[in-house]
Amino acid sequence: MNELTEILKKTVDRLFGDYVTRESLEAAENGEFPNKLWSALEENGLTQPLVTERAGGVGAHFTDAYEIIYGAGYYSAPVPLIETILATWLAQETGVPIPKGPISLIENRSSSALKFQQTGSDWSLSGISTHTPWGGKAKHAFVIADAGGALRSGILQTSKLTIVPDFNMANEPRDTLLFKKTPVHKISEPLSYEITRDIITLYGAMFRSAQIAGASQRALDLAIEYARERKAFGRSISKFQAIQHQLANLAAHVAQATIATETAFHSADHGDPRFKISIAKIVA
Repeated sequence: MNELTEILKKTVDRLFGDYVTRESLEAAENGEFPNKLWSALEENGLTQPLVTERAGGVGAHFTDAYEIIYGAGYYSAPVPLIETILATWLAQETGVPIPKGPISLIENRSSSALKFQQTGSDWSLSGISTHTPWGGKAKHAFVIADAGGALRSGILQTSKLTIVPDFNMANEPRDTLLFKKTPVHKISEPLSYEITRDIITLYGAMFRSAQIAGASQRALDLAIEYARERKAFGRSISKFQAIQHQLANLAAHVAQATIATETAFHSADHGDPRFKISIAKIVA
């Protein structure tokens, strides 16, 4: 672990430990956005770790960003942090200026789902995006879509959209966004062949795997803590062989998910990570 990674890990543990409380989690489930947490994350550079220092980011590697995303999963951070990390990296890679605040990601899986349209010098986007993470809470949304035969990336202001609220099983926002010639806040030049339509899905899977690995480790830690505290027949249930077997089984699965995900992030720093990401997502 290098010095930057160690600093990021300590900062993540400190901020999430201070700001992600039972009260803040309950408030988030009731629809209240944790602005204090988000401000602290921005001030400490955790929302744009993959962006270069010249552009206002940290200039970290994927293996460094792993610590942030893992921590977000471990502490159940109720903010679109991993979406913003990925969106800001993609914005930089595609030459789109990065706005402040939380950014959502739109998976444009079909070539006919969402399209950019040009009228004079202005651009707009039309189509529907379902299950958009934090679509109604983020100030902007990043998308890659067809623009007259070429792929372009763009950032749109969510205040200009029609949003239908929806939630996943964890009660996290997964909204439907309706675009009807919605003005594009910022748009890129035609993208190079390295940036494909599925890049959001691909790296999103890697980021989610790290989030799952962090959440799994938290589940293991809580299970061990409970087993030590809970008593039955006059002794801690952690002494029972059946409980020890279950905890050991869980620990093995958590280790597998963690190692597979760390390997994917390392691969992303050194070449094509597709195969390693597939493994990480399956294991997680």
